[in-house]
Amino acid sequence: MKRILEPAREIDVIHETDVLVVGSGPGGLAAALGAARAGVEVTLVERFGCFGGNITAVGVEGFAWYRHEKTIDTEGVGREFEDRAREAGAATPEPQSDSHAIDAEGFKLVADNLVEEAGIHAMLHRAFAAPIMEGSEIRGIVTESKAGREAILARKVIDATGDADVAFRAGAKTKKTPVEEMQAASVMFSMTGVDKRKFIEAVKADPQTYKDWESGEWSVETTGKEDKMFSPFLRKPFEKAMQAGMIPAALQTISGTWGAVYDSGDLTYLNLVHLPECDGTDPGSMTKNEIEGRRQAILAVEALKRFQPGCDTAKLRNFGMTIGIRDTRKILAAYDMTGEDVRGQGRFEDSVGIFPEFIDGYGILILPTTGRYFQLPYRTMLPKGVKNLLVAGRATGGDRTSHAATRNMMCCTVTGQGAGVAAALSVKHGLDLEAMDISLLQTELKRQGVRLH
Repeated sequence: MKRILEPAREIDVIHETDVLVVGSGPGGLAAALGAARAGVEVTLVERFGCFGGNITAVGVEGFAWYRHEKTIDTEGVGREFEDRAREAGAATPEPQSDSHAIDAEGFKLVADNLVEEAGIHAMLHRAFAAPIMEGSEIRGIVTESKAGREAILARKVIDATGDADVAFRAGAKTKKTPVEEMQAASVMFSMTGVDKRKFIEAVKADPQTYKDWESGEWSVETTGKEDKMFSPFLRKPFEKAMQAGMIPAALQTISGTWGAVYDSGDLTYLNLVHLPECDGTDPGSMTKNEIEGRRQAILAVEALKRFQPGCDTAKLRNFGMTIGIRDTRKILAAYDMTGEDVRGQGRFEDSVGIFPEFIDGYGILILPTTGRYFQLPYRTMLPKGVKNLLVAGRATGGDRTSHAATRNMMCCTVTGQGAGVAAALSVKHGLDLEAMDISLLQTELKRQGVRLH
């Protein structure tokens, strides 16, 4: 491999802050809000032009589609996201659950308002480039943007990149799922021009269940109680399109769920394209799969227009701004969660919040319909090998099965808010993150409306 030598250069320090959050998805946005509400200066860095990550940039509007009548759900900032979206007219009742789908475009403004109200210093359009280290302690980051390379210094840093980018480059111990075992990525898209009445009539005439998710390509492990529950699932139009020669026989994976259908004719957050072996840490892999995903999405649109009642005059409305990644790196944490924790109602003395027994990934689908839930420990956010750093969101420590639960957006808000409050208290009280006063942390989380137990 050819190499070049990059000359040494001085980089301007453009900002200093108490707590720096890198990434503004559900975990990062929750972290920034938690820290700001705990009374410290907070800066939020985001590579795109909006906050919200998976909700806004990817277009996954089903924020709490797992919630049912007996679900004991997360409380705190995550529920506030849903409530504020509903109050702003940026949400609609979700078709399969006791929740609201969040409008991706409307939530961009909701997130702006939350950030500004909390007094968070927003820094959009800046991509993380490198950590600033003093030995094993992180002191800030270098960003890359139209303005070139710039430095931001911080007393505490929270990695909410989803891929543990900051932790990995700072030298923390991490692990990455082998590419051939990664959960498939998705190119999300929406359609417009749908006849809602005809579409819903067709759905009611041929209702689909979670058992229908199984196919020759994959199997789904459930507890049994999920099998007969309604799911907004579509496969038959794509089977017909395959028989008609519109979809190549090799693309057996074009199928999945529709999200919400509006009176305006919008059919949103269509999760119909599944891309295996897409490595979210490899830009070459991302490029290939972004292009392939959009190609497959158009095949799905044409199949729906021909074979799904109500879609005959519809067309593509939009793609998400970027591909949706479920699975890359995770830190090796002070405590790595296990499948037994999320399936067996794990309880922890250092709980920073709860999440219902919802597991979706690696061939497992368990919905929280019985009131079961697990707690999330503070230690799962503490990376090994780097000081002054916490990790929030889907890159927290854990095994495959636990990841199938903790990767979900509402759960990311739990670790996000926990990390934000912990970082703030560390600054205010001069505490090492490894020696956090758990009683102090839990008291502030309770004050912020978090359910811990």
